[in-house]
Amino acid sequence: MAQFAPQAGVPGSTAIKASSSLFTGWATQCVLSRGYLNVDTPSLGTVTIGDSSNALGSVDHYIVSLGDGGVATLTFASPIYDGAGADFAIFENGFPNSANDSQAFLELAFVEVSSDGARYVRFPATSNTDLNTQIPGSGVYMYANLLNNLAGKYISNYGTPFDLQELADSPGLDISNITHVRVVDVIGTLGNRASHDINGHIINDPFPTQFATGGFDLDAVGVIHQVPVIDHTGINMLTDNISVKAYPNPATDKLTIAINGTVPQELHAVLSTITGKEVLQTEVHANTTNIAVTQLPAGMYYLTLRDANGNKWVEKVTKR
Repeated sequence: MAQFAPQAGVPGSTAIKASSSLFTGWATQCVLSRGYLNVDTPSLGTVTIGDSSNALGSVDHYIVSLGDGGVATLTFASPIYDGAGADFAIFENGFPNSANDSQAFLELAFVEVSSDGARYVRFPATSNTDLNTQIPGSGVYMYANLLNNLAGKYISNYGTPFDLQELADSPGLDISNITHVRVVDVIGTLGNRASHDINGHIINDPFPTQFATGGFDLDAVGVIHQVPVIDHTGINMLTDNISVKAYPNPATDKLTIAINGTVPQELHAVLSTITGKEVLQTEVHANTTNIAVTQLPAGMYYLTLRDANGNKWVEKVTKR
């Protein structure tokens, strides 16, 4: 049976502490769809603790409960991109077993991402927790090393990391431009409404949790690799009387820079990755300049024009 990274504080854990300098941003908006106190008894209603604002900003231990099958969809000041290692982490409020630091009370959730807010791709989750006995709503601890790609794997104040590289081959998903993260509560029942992992196995987590804080308790989503925020005020103008356009966007073999007005002296164009690495640069002398991009990997880039007086124009472009 596969073994994964252990609980926070145990050697080999991949948990990321909330205060880590790795984090460069946090969720700025959240749309919430509440789940039931008990999916088998809808008449009991939905969970009530917290609201969407509790999922925003850094970890503060104020949570919003999702309930059985509840969903939180989060957006950010700018997109998340695939960098080296984990790209974002999700925080829940699980707590450890004081008698065994490898165990904790955990409530789990699936994690999905999208580049357009319409099509979502789920991280391939695995649960090897025993299925012989239903984990009750309280009083039973779980082993993190039996879980993978499930938010809530780690205790409070430690984020569960997710690496977009795992989804690199997903059709319709641009891992250099993730605009939405969706957290979907796992319904931990062993019954008919059970949630299943990537292998078709039932995910056994606390059920039922018939209280106001039932289901996954979302504290925060921290971003590790985030596209720098650009002020787009007057983005189409280099100066008051010189406008710029870049096309086609997306580009396949060439990107055209069109200047409307007198081309400034010493106008310099730079194409860089979202991490700031320069991949192409050229001087712009004419009103129309073509940049060959055939050899560049598909993804998102920034095109920056700057003249001798420090005037700057920036546009986000995509190579496909």
